[in-house]
Amino acid sequence: MGTRIIELDIEGMTCASCVARLERKLGKLDGVEASVNLPLESAQVTVPDNVTDQQIVDTVNATGYKAWIRESRPGPTSQTHEHAHDRETDMLGALAPPSLRRALPHTGPAIESGTEGSPGDHGGPEHNHSDSDHNEWLHDHSGDAGGMRQRASKGGTTEHAEHVARGAAAGDHANHGAAGAQGDHGAQGGHDARTHADHMHHGPAASKLRPRLIAAAILTVPVFAISMIPALQFPQWGWVAALLALPVVTWAAWPFHRAAAINARHFASTMDTLVSIGVLAAYLYSAWQLFANPMMTEHPGMETMGGVSGGLYFEVAAVVTTFLLLGRYLEANAKAKAGDALKALLNLGAKDATVLRDGVEHKIPAEQLVAGDVFVVRPGEKIATDGLVTSGSSAVDASLVTGESVPVEVGPGNQVTGATINTSGRLLVRATRVGSDTTLAQMGRLVSQAQTGKAPIARLADRISAVFVPVVLVIAVVTFVLWLALGGDLNASFTAAVAVLVIACPCALGLATPVGLLTGTGRGAQLGILIKGPQVLEDTRTVDAILLDKTGTVTSGKLAVGHTLALNGHSPADVLSLAGAVEAASEHPIAHAIAAAAKSAMPDAGPLPAVKDFSSAPGGGVRGMVALNGAGNGAERTVVAGRTGWLEHNGIFPDDAQRQALATEEAGGATAIWVAVDGNPAGIVTLRDTVKPGSAAAIAKLKELGIRPLLLTGDNAAVAAQVAAAVGIAPEDVFAGVLPEGKVDAVRKLQSRGSTVAMAGDGVNDAAALAQADLGIAMGSGTDVAIEASDLTVMGSDLGQLVQAIELSRKTLSTIKTNLFWAFFYNAIGIPVAALGLLNPMIAGAAMAASSVLVVANSLRLRSFAK
Repeated sequence: MGTRIIELDIEGMTCASCVARLERKLGKLDGVEASVNLPLESAQVTVPDNVTDQQIVDTVNATGYKAWIRESRPGPTSQTHEHAHDRETDMLGALAPPSLRRALPHTGPAIESGTEGSPGDHGGPEHNHSDSDHNEWLHDHSGDAGGMRQRASKGGTTEHAEHVARGAAAGDHANHGAAGAQGDHGAQGGHDARTHADHMHHGPAASKLRPRLIAAAILTVPVFAISMIPALQFPQWGWVAALLALPVVTWAAWPFHRAAAINARHFASTMDTLVSIGVLAAYLYSAWQLFANPMMTEHPGMETMGGVSGGLYFEVAAVVTTFLLLGRYLEANAKAKAGDALKALLNLGAKDATVLRDGVEHKIPAEQLVAGDVFVVRPGEKIATDGLVTSGSSAVDASLVTGESVPVEVGPGNQVTGATINTSGRLLVRATRVGSDTTLAQMGRLVSQAQTGKAPIARLADRISAVFVPVVLVIAVVTFVLWLALGGDLNASFTAAVAVLVIACPCALGLATPVGLLTGTGRGAQLGILIKGPQVLEDTRTVDAILLDKTGTVTSGKLAVGHTLALNGHSPADVLSLAGAVEAASEHPIAHAIAAAAKSAMPDAGPLPAVKDFSSAPGGGVRGMVALNGAGNGAERTVVAGRTGWLEHNGIFPDDAQRQALATEEAGGATAIWVAVDGNPAGIVTLRDTVKPGSAAAIAKLKELGIRPLLLTGDNAAVAAQVAAAVGIAPEDVFAGVLPEGKVDAVRKLQSRGSTVAMAGDGVNDAAALAQADLGIAMGSGTDVAIEASDLTVMGSDLGQLVQAIELSRKTLSTIKTNLFWAFFYNAIGIPVAALGLLNPMIAGAAMAASSVLVVANSLRLRSFAK
C-alpha cells in the first residue's frame, strides 16, 4: 500500500506537551506517522492511501487545535498524486516553511475546519491542495543511492513576491474560517486565513500581545506597590487591588485561559493549563478571603506577614500574568528573528526580468519567465532565473547564493544562477530553470524541509512533555495537601502550590531543538550551506574521517589540455578534434576541457563535428559516432575516449609502446586520456588541474577538528600524490585510480574499520559514494544528482566552506544540547524548590517567562556565526 507525505499548518500549540499529544493522536491512526514542530507550528505526516487528508485534519481539530493542509506529496512507496488548481504558484510562498508562510499572504485554499469543531464555522472543507507547479526532486536518504524520487504536482495559489514586502492587501485569495486556539478573535465564518500572520509560532503574535502587556504592566505596578509596601497602604486597599488586578487576570491573561479551556474540553492539559489555574487560583482565593473578611485591610499594614499580605495574592496573580506576557512578547520577537535568514534567502530573487522577444525588450514579472526565454541582464541587475549565457561577458557576484565573495567571470556557454548579480557587462541569458525549479527555490525547499524535521535528541523531550503537565498538577495538589497536613498554614500551603504551578515550564523543552535548528539552518542558508535535516547535526559530531574527491573539490576542476600525442599516423589536430566532438556530449570536467580545446583549435571557430549513438561510463570514458562532414576518408568514425579499462571494455588494447607513452605522460603529474578511432588507439590527450587556493588551509582545519582527510580520485597515482602533497594529505591516505564503484568500496572499507565517514564530491560519479557515506557532502558547483544524494550541500566551490559547514552543524547541535540541558535543569531544580515553599510565585512567574526567552536567545547567537 502506498503512502504520501502531507504537511500541516497547525494553530493553537503552546508547549511541548501539545506536540506530544498531537503526535500520539495522529499515531493512533493506522499506518500514520507524524512529526510535529512547535515553533514552526507545522507537522509532517506520513499517511497511507486508505487514510484521507480530511481524516488527518479532523483528528487534529478533535484534539483541540486547528489544521490546514499545506502540501501533499508522494511518499517512498506511492505513485505521483496530482492536485489541480486554476492559478499559478509563487515560489516564495510555496517554499517558505510554515513559520514564514504565516508572514506571507496565504497560499491558497486548503483543507480546514473550525478549531472547536463547530459545523457552523465553515461552509465545508475544501480539497484543493496547494503545491507548486513543477517537477521536484525529493531526497529520501536511507544509506543508498536509491533514495531519490521525483514528484510532479500542479496547482496552488500564492501572491507575487512583492506582496511580502507590502503585507499583501486582503481579498486577493479565497477566504477561510476560524481563528486559532489562542487568537484574540473568535472563529468566524469566512475569516481570511491570513489572520495566521497575527500569530507567533507559539501563541499570539507580538502585535497582539503588546496591548495586553502594556495594560497589564500599567495596572500591575500599583497593585504590586500597595500590596508589598505597607507605607503605601490605605484603608480598604484590598478592594482597590482586587479591582485593578481583575482586568489583568481576565482580559490580559485571556490567551492563557482560552487555550486552557479548549484543551480541557478535550480532556487535555498544557502549559496554559498550569498558568491559567495558578493565576485564577491566586485571584479567586484572594477575592474569597476579602469577601469573607471585608475588614482585613481596614487598617494599613494589617495582616501583612513577611512582606506578603496574608491571605491576599492579587499582586501574585497580576505580576505572574505580566511576567508571562512579557516572556511571550520577547519570545515572539526573538523567534521572528530566528526565521529572518530564510526569509531573506527567499526574498533574494529578482522581481522583474527584461525578456527579448522578436528582438524587442519587454519587462515582465520574473515569475512569468518560461524555460527557453532569452532575457537581458544589465550591469548591476539581478539575474532573474537560472540560465545559460548566450551572448556577452561579465563578472557575476554569486555571494548571495554561494557565500563566496569573489565574482565569477562568465561568457557564452556558462551557467548562471538566479538571484546573483551581474556586476559589469551586458548579458543575454537563456532561461533553463524557472519558478520552483531554480537553484534559489531548491535552497529554500531544502532548508524548509530541514527545519520541519526532528532530531533524535528531541525525542527525549517529547516523551517527558507528554506526561509533564499532569505530573505537575499532581505535584501541586500533593504540595498543598502536605503543607496543610504538616503545618496547618493555609496561606503557606496555597503559596507553595501556586508556585509549583507557575514555575513549571514545558515551553523551554519544546523550543530547545526546533528553534536552534531554525536559526542554525537559516544562518547556513545565508552562508551558502544547506543542512538537509536534524540527523545531519548528529552525524557531523561523530565524523572522524572524510573522503575528498579530488577534481572539483580539492582542485579547481578546471582542467586545461596540455598537449596531444598522436599515434598510428593520425595528426594531433585530428585526434583533438575527434576527442572534442565526442566529449562535448559529456558533463565531466575532463570532457569540458577537451571539448573547449578542440573548439578553440577549429579553423574559423567553426562547430565541432556532430555525434550520434553517444554513451558514457561514469569514471570510465565516452563513445560515439562522429560525422566528418563528408570528408573523403569516410563519413563517420567510431571514437572512444577514456581510461585504459574503458578502451579494453570496448575491445581496444593498446600495445606496450603505447602504454609506455601513457605512463610517461602520467608520471609527470598529468591526467592522460586515450583516444581511439575505429577500434585502434589514435592518440593521447594530456590535461592538468590546479589545487584550489584554500584547500591546504581547509584540510589543516579538518585535522584540527579531529577529522582525518583522505584523497579519493579516479586519476592516476602520480597525479593523486602530487595533489596530496600540495594540500597536506598523507601518502597512505590517498586512493588513486578509483572508479565510481571503487569510491563506494573505499567508504565501506573505512566504515568496516569503525570510522564514521563523510564523503565530499560534486559529480554524477560521486553520487553512490555520497549516499553510502555516513555524511554525504555535495559541493554546490556540482550536479543535481550529487546534491540530491548528499546530506549537506555547500553551494560554493571552496573547500573552506565545507569546513565551515561542519563547524556550523556542530555549533548548532551544541546549542540545541545547551538549550535542552538548561530546560531540564530549570524544571529539575525549580519544581522541588517551589514545592518546599522557598519560591515566591511572582519570582516563579518571572523565572518561567525567562526560561523560554533564554532558550530562544541562546539559539539566536547562531545568527552571528562568522564566515
